Amino acid sequence: MSTNLNPQIYVACLASYNNGRLFGEWIDATLEPALIQEEIFNMLAKSPVANAEEFAIHDYEDFGCICLDEYESISNVHEIAIFIQEHGELGAELYAFTGDLKDSKYMLENNYHGEHDSELNFAIQLFEDCYMYEVPKAIQYYIDYDAFRRDLFSSDYCSVNINGSVHVFSNY
Repeated sequence: MSTNLNPQIYVACLASYNNGRLFGEWIDATLEPALIQEEIFNMLAKSPVANAEEFAIHDYEDFGCICLDEYESISNVHEIAIFIQEHGELGAELYAFTGDLKDSKYMLENNYHGEHDSELNFAIQLFEDCYMYEVPKAIQYYIDYDAFRRDLFSSDYCSVNINGSVHVFSNY
């Protein structure tokens, strides 16, 4: 799933910041970590404060609802950015949900059950596909699909919402 997201970080020179000046640059976070580091060193070399050495991430964009720490490792920023670039908002939301890149990749590759209008619609579809044939016709009108949904999503499934759609993942 490719996207139009281009994760970037704004790296600020701390020497400038500590002297009351804002100085930094936006850097493409999908660049290789060595290239990001090179961009940072080049920015520090152009600092209006002599001998600038320290930096921090003061802003970022196209990372969805993920919160980056100002001292996040460059390799971690790069890995998250590549994941988001490959999987778009779904990748960003899933990473924000799990907090772990390895778990997010695993869930996308092995536990993804598609995009649905709601958790309830997913539960209804699952029940009808798996169990409805066992339920006598006269009792089918009494099925509490909302309770079934609550049970499913309390332990066996989880979901992330993106633009009004629900993306469902199993937890097993």
